[in-house]
Amino acid sequence: MVDSVYKIIELVGTSKESWEKAAKSAVDRAGKTLRELRIAEVVQLDMQIGKNGKVEAYRAKIKVSFKFEG
Repeated sequence: MVDSVYKIIELVGTSKESWEKAAKSAVDRAGKTLRELRIAEVVQLDMQIGKNGKVEAYRAKIKVSFKFEG
């Protein structure tokens, strides 16, 4: 078995509907430019609150790992 190295980056996804959709949007976007995504770990969840005191957006901070090539 060949040893591998993985790089980890941090991303923030947003959604007006849920934290799950916010995390998914970050992973989906990363998948458009990064190859061999391995793990996505949710690090932090928070909400953006508007002037009226209501939730305007859900935010999910995630760490994504992918195989490091070179």
